[in-house]
Amino acid sequence: MSIKLNINIAKTHLFAKKKQTIVASLGVTFGIAMFIVMISFMTGVNKLLEDTTLNNSPHIRIYHDIDNKRANVLDQIYTNDGHWNVVHHQKPKQEQVNLKNGMLIAKQIANDPNVLGVSPQLTTQVFYNYGPTPIPGQVVGVDILQEDKLYQIRDKMKLGNMDDLLSSRDGILMGKGLADKMNLTLGDHVGVTTPQGNAMLLKIVGIFKTNIGAIDNLRSYANISTVQTILGRDNYYITDIQIKLKDINLAKQYSARYKSVYGYKAEDWEEANATILASFIIRNVLTMVVVSTLLIVAGFGIYNIMNMTIYDKMKDIAILKATGFERKDIVQVFLFQAVFIGIMGGLVGLSLGFGISYLLSITPFDAGEFLSVDTFPVNMDPKFYVFGLLFGILTTIFAGYFPARKASKIDPVNILRG
Repeated sequence: MSIKLNINIAKTHLFAKKKQTIVASLGVTFGIAMFIVMISFMTGVNKLLEDTTLNNSPHIRIYHDIDNKRANVLDQIYTNDGHWNVVHHQKPKQEQVNLKNGMLIAKQIANDPNVLGVSPQLTTQVFYNYGPTPIPGQVVGVDILQEDKLYQIRDKMKLGNMDDLLSSRDGILMGKGLADKMNLTLGDHVGVTTPQGNAMLLKIVGIFKTNIGAIDNLRSYANISTVQTILGRDNYYITDIQIKLKDINLAKQYSARYKSVYGYKAEDWEEANATILASFIIRNVLTMVVVSTLLIVAGFGIYNIMNMTIYDKMKDIAILKATGFERKDIVQVFLFQAVFIGIMGGLVGLSLGFGISYLLSITPFDAGEFLSVDTFPVNMDPKFYVFGLLFGILTTIFAGYFPARKASKIDPVNILRG
């Protein structure tokens, strides 16, 4: 028989029993819609956490690592039995943690065309004086313009202006969590004391929020010269060099090169965030497991619906075969129906999934102090919708083909006899 005739018969089957056709299409619709919502939401959460963490981390950090690799000290005194005294578990001497020629190293690295930005830093642990209670924290001396180039500090300002730090010799930009903890705001003064006993009164010229509690609850930014003054150090004293590359995948290669050339610890972002990266991998695997399970369940649901649809048309199949239709014609008729159901159900499912995802993306959500987000994170990537539509169409084709192929082999006499 002609394909045109088979298509007309398929249309007749579809529209003769509209309720059955709608039910079959809804099976595809809800399967695809739930797939779109779940994968959009779960990948949105993963992407938000990854971006929040990695955007606030350097690709490479160069610093002076204080380790325990020291030779045992031989005390040149004999014991009574004629042996030497050997001192084990030797403690470090008062080693300087600064990078010698650190500013020169930073300039050399900045000249590399593959380097996006370099931020020399002077970091010190401090106690913020909150009445009689010392609150532990950290003051990071930076060139704020270079720091902004790496971490977009300007976009993270909640109060004040980042540029005000440039003209302030005693100013700091304080993390919002830390400022809230001490009930401080723009223009207030706070005293800081270093573990060595150095103290200084600083003025808050801005408050920022990075969305990471470990930063917002502990850190303040100041000019490098301000921190050098607090510590009583010269103008070349820095402790860290933080680097961002144009291609993050070069970090491991470049960190090995910097360690070899400069002799300091060069830690790439993968090494520094090993635990966090492991959690990202686990979340991504979990996302794939959940989404795959959802698709498998939806696929079996679609198969059962198509199987029942074809079973209900067994008498129609017998009549078609009795009037001269071949097996391939029977299969074609039901494949055309399956494709129609797949396309219609798929398009409605995509629309429904998009609508639910959009509503979720504008739903207010308070993540507390950990994340600064106003709504649920949703990743409405177009490839999810393409995959969802293809899945719906292919699943209905397979779900229609196998039952139709099986039904086309049945003797029409047996069907009509019941």
